Amino acid sequence: MTNLKKIMTGLLLTLALVSTTVMYAEEAPSPTPVTTVNPDVSPEILNLMVRHMSSDELFVEADGWLELLKESAKKVYDTKILVREKNVVIDAMKALDNNQTAAEEREAIQQKITVAKEEKSVILEEQTKLRAQRKTMVARLDTVLENINEKIGTDADGKELEKVLPYRHYIDTVSGISLEVTDAHSAWTTVSAWVMSDEGGIYWLINIAKFLAIIFMAMFISKLLSRGARKALEHTPSNSQLLNDFIANIIHKVVMLIGVLVALAALDVNVAPIMAMVGAAGFVVAFALQGTLSNFASGLMIMLYRPYDIGDVVDVAGIIGTVQSMTLVSTSIVTADNRLMVVPNNSIWGNIITNVTHSDTRRVDMTFGIGYDDNIEQAQKVMEQILSEHPLVLKDPAPTIKVNELADSSVNFICRPWVKTADYWTVFWEVTRTVKERFDEEGISIPYPQSDLHIIQQNAQIEKPENEHNKTTYTKKSHDTLDIKEMNVSDDQSQ
Repeated sequence: MTNLKKIMTGLLLTLALVSTTVMYAEEAPSPTPVTTVNPDVSPEILNLMVRHMSSDELFVEADGWLELLKESAKKVYDTKILVREKNVVIDAMKALDNNQTAAEEREAIQQKITVAKEEKSVILEEQTKLRAQRKTMVARLDTVLENINEKIGTDADGKELEKVLPYRHYIDTVSGISLEVTDAHSAWTTVSAWVMSDEGGIYWLINIAKFLAIIFMAMFISKLLSRGARKALEHTPSNSQLLNDFIANIIHKVVMLIGVLVALAALDVNVAPIMAMVGAAGFVVAFALQGTLSNFASGLMIMLYRPYDIGDVVDVAGIIGTVQSMTLVSTSIVTADNRLMVVPNNSIWGNIITNVTHSDTRRVDMTFGIGYDDNIEQAQKVMEQILSEHPLVLKDPAPTIKVNELADSSVNFICRPWVKTADYWTVFWEVTRTVKERFDEEGISIPYPQSDLHIIQQNAQIEKPENEHNKTTYTKKSHDTLDIKEMNVSDDQSQ
């Protein structure tokens, strides 16, 4: 009996404890929102009020603003119902008016129609105000949802999580303006009221004005900063023109990007998902544009090490021409025949780069040949005189004129004057022409390749061939000598 009493006592105590816990849980108040006390709070103040809250607390606030939004949306749809009811009454009165014949009854019906239209106009005005309140609730709920996204994050694609989507779906469902196209008066009243409301047309007009003002301001600031950076960099002689242009363009584009983002924010466009999507797509874009990124890296190396600059004549990737412009991806080169060649930077940096106009002076390498019978001293004096008289040939460094080769048909001189880089081809063409003319005047020959053919005849023994065919064998010896080694003729020829 004692044990039974103990067991019963324990069961009673356990039952009492469970009952107390359940009662406490039932009596414990559920959390209530604190930011909905003042529905007219501005989004900026609301954002500061919820900034410190955890995600659980934020969802409580979101539920509170959702309830206010539901109440506002219900009031809007209630006014729509009233407007439709008024339309039914007006249509019925118009139908009755058409069937009446007495003038007094018709006048009474017209007065009732006028009163109904006035009541309808009052309802439409109230509907406009309720829509503004609904838009206010949407903006407040949207502020709380943005803070929730910052607390709990988004998925890999930058989209909101499942917990937030029901709120968004409800906002999309009840937001916006739906027009009754069958009721011209209601549609016109709704549109005109929206255009003139602070939460409608005037609001968007102000936003569009802000957007355009920010864009124009960004354009002005970007050009101003880009121009200032370009002028400042021009005073740095160690920088190339390519690097200066690159830095100026980067400043211009960055300022414009910031301006566009700020302008979109002024239009109530949430740029956070856009930035998240751009970040998520960065890896895919980088993988798809491996070649472009390689050109990008090569462009940076070219700008940093400055193997050439704009206006230089270069020989890169098998192309000779003047550098016209350069981006991080490619270099534009204009050839001597005025063709524009766009060369990927990777093809340039991965090969030999020859900068023809890097130095202020260049050496013109020319070769002239004279005959073996001509006077070497006379020819050298003629070339020295030509170079000394030419106005574009530099005195320092002095020209070099030396016998360089005893060729097969000529004695070759090297003629190497120094000139300004811009005068290279002018000197090359004029000196070549003058040497030919002066050599002709001085009787100095400019030989061209020629060969002497020596034919050596030997005694030939005529024998009867073993067959009836002619058999003649020729052997070509060196030194251009044709030697007839053996000759056999037929019987008819021997007779």
